Amino acid sequence: MDYGRIDAYVLQLVADSTPERTAWNVEKIREGKKASWNYIDGCMLTALMEMTRITGDERYAAFAEQCVDFFVEEDGSIRGFKPDDHNLDDINEGRVLFELYDRTGKEKYRLAADGLTRQLAAQPRTHEGSFWHKAIYPNQVWLDGLYMAQPFRALYEKHFGKGDYADIVKQIRTVNDRMLNKDKGLYYHGYDASKSAFWADKETGCSENFWLRSLGWFAVALADLCDILPVGEERQELAGIFAELMQAMARYADPDTGMYWQVPDQGGREGNYLETSGSAMMAYAMLKGARLGVLDKSYAAQGQKTFDGIMDKYLTFTDTGLDLGGICLVAGLGPENNRRRDGSYEYYISEPVVANDAKGVAPFVLAYTEVKRLTA
Repeated sequence: MDYGRIDAYVLQLVADSTPERTAWNVEKIREGKKASWNYIDGCMLTALMEMTRITGDERYAAFAEQCVDFFVEEDGSIRGFKPDDHNLDDINEGRVLFELYDRTGKEKYRLAADGLTRQLAAQPRTHEGSFWHKAIYPNQVWLDGLYMAQPFRALYEKHFGKGDYADIVKQIRTVNDRMLNKDKGLYYHGYDASKSAFWADKETGCSENFWLRSLGWFAVALADLCDILPVGEERQELAGIFAELMQAMARYADPDTGMYWQVPDQGGREGNYLETSGSAMMAYAMLKGARLGVLDKSYAAQGQKTFDGIMDKYLTFTDTGLDLGGICLVAGLGPENNRRRDGSYEYYISEPVVANDAKGVAPFVLAYTEVKRLTA
């Protein structure tokens, strides 16, 4: 595997980007939207910080800092942030604030982290105590949201708080209790605690199917939380949930590539396809979990097989760099006025498949940093 060219690819993406227009945010480029504080860029900035950590090349972190400085004002306010949206996705980009604060000492990074923490304190919750995914999705918990908010909360507690992780663990536990299909070992994409959403099962509140990337978000959240939380009962509980999910996911891997299907439990069904972003998330989670010792060491080989499978199937070397294909652009559930997003199998396979979008590129780069650790 020609891993070395990936470094050049990521650096080229950085060189082709500005804070106002990042080369990897295909969703915004396609829709002609202006730059904003968003989870897509947040995922990539997290990956860039990790690239600096593993390679020592400061160009990655320098661009991350440039992006954050574009949005975070001196008083810690975030340009364009809409608190009334109560959107968990908007918390994710805040993950890089902690490392940037440690590196630079800029007080505005701490102030911004304080502000996002206050935002979460005001986040609406279900009757069970879980965050709503967004204000427009009342009483709904999506697997995506666990990644968007909980590692940020844990990092805040570690850096600036009192080390209180109890509510984080409780929200993960609720997902495990409510959204897990025990027969298949997989978690449904969404759960409506009120059981009133048009896509929700009237008895369980869960959506109809499993979506690979949502499972990937959850797996990465668990891997990252196991890295952040101190050794103890809370970390052990999360590690147990994580290990059971990875054991289940391994059963659904494509035997040839090690990749996973867009609808994971229906491999080979007409229209289904091996999807890059969720596969990269699983590769990263397995590699990192094995490195941390919360997964069996054999998962490192499984994760690397998946990473290599993505390279073989969807990574193309070009004159200007690389193209990473096979990425589902976006998928969701509702809201009420968008009934096409109904959680059906037909829905998940109907969303656009694109190349070089950060929702695939960022986890691919994160998985690459774990491969670099493994092969160093």
